[in-house]
Amino acid sequence: MACSLNDLIKSQNQLVQEAALVLPHEFSKCTYNLGPIRQAVHLCLTCAVPRGICSSCSVACHTDHEQIELFPKRSFRCDCPTTAIPHSCTLHKGLREENTTNTYDHNFRGVFCRCSRVYDPETEQETMIQCISCEDWFHESCLNLRDRPHPDACPDPDPMPASEFPDNPDDSDSDTSSNGLPPPLISAEDYDVFVCYECVTKIDTLRRYACTKGVIMVVRDDESSPWKTTDGGVLPAAFCNHTDSDLPLEIDDSESPSISKRHSSSPHTQGEEREAKRRKISEPSSSCCLAPPASSIAKAIYECKPQGSRVSRSYLGTGDVFLTEGWRQRWCRCDQCLPSLQAHPYLLEEEETYEPPADPDSGLSLEELGMRALARIPRDRAIDGIHAFNDMRDGLMEYLRPFAQEGKVVEAADVNRFFERLLENRQARN
Repeated sequence: MACSLNDLIKSQNQLVQEAALVLPHEFSKCTYNLGPIRQAVHLCLTCAVPRGICSSCSVACHTDHEQIELFPKRSFRCDCPTTAIPHSCTLHKGLREENTTNTYDHNFRGVFCRCSRVYDPETEQETMIQCISCEDWFHESCLNLRDRPHPDACPDPDPMPASEFPDNPDDSDSDTSSNGLPPPLISAEDYDVFVCYECVTKIDTLRRYACTKGVIMVVRDDESSPWKTTDGGVLPAAFCNHTDSDLPLEIDDSESPSISKRHSSSPHTQGEEREAKRRKISEPSSSCCLAPPASSIAKAIYECKPQGSRVSRSYLGTGDVFLTEGWRQRWCRCDQCLPSLQAHPYLLEEEETYEPPADPDSGLSLEELGMRALARIPRDRAIDGIHAFNDMRDGLMEYLRPFAQEGKVVEAADVNRFFERLLENRQARN
């Protein structure tokens, strides 16, 4: 297909912008020396070892290898400069000992989800969801959010708008699927983080909160019923099992006649008592558990787990949970609930994920990159480079002039022929 020079320039500028969005960072330093950190990890299929490499090594050392991005993994140290990977690291001079603290789950064999399927970005139709705890990725169909698409089914080129699906009236602005599938039972806007069944069963407090307010589960009434979402509709135990004095609410004494009658002390003493009361209310006693009552649905699901299984065998559901916005602030922090949360710090505070430093050259055009490169080399070599560029430009203009005069289309073969002649002339001069 013929195109004008303006079209080529426009296309080139668009490619530069896309590259700046995809690779905005500088990839000149391996993260090995930073120790175990949460960072984006890549699996190199060409090296064929179940080890992970950092983003910098994926670009600088394995750029011509087939890779799979595993996305963030916590407490991970790059394996590229170690003896575990046969391909040498170009960002380190010497070999390091094999990492002994890294954890390698089945993602490092190129498979994901509890179904252990290989991920193929070219054919996969479903969105995959990452568990915040084990950081594995799960298919929507494996979480009962949708039926599994038939492997031979082609995506609908004109998918039905989400607003036309009667069972999902609130999903019109979410994932109506760019892949042609109907919206899932739970969209990305409905929750903040996801935790798989296997991880829920290992965290006592999270298991206690399952299927209560703000912790959504996908369940059904029986094996013939459709899947549905529920968070139990249960108010926190603070509103059901405790007296008013135990509630984590701030009380204004000035608007409470009964309190003012009961306290006849001096204003100074009243101020101290009021401050002490506010401290007591805002900082509930560590012995007072404010966790909601355990859901009977969740208990039935979690009690039906065959030994060694990664999912509940209950017909009620798989036991995965979706936590809604503000979930970290809703935990009970009593002596019983807090320890299992502290064992998994990401449940109490958001984790920091390492990103490589920004690339100062990101977004620059080829011309700007060329001028910057010229500024970094000795002056005599820069002048020689400018002369060589001008000679090539003049020669190319002379070569293309007949095409313009005759109105002929310049084919790729014509451009290749020019550079072949340019190379032959250079070799002849040398």
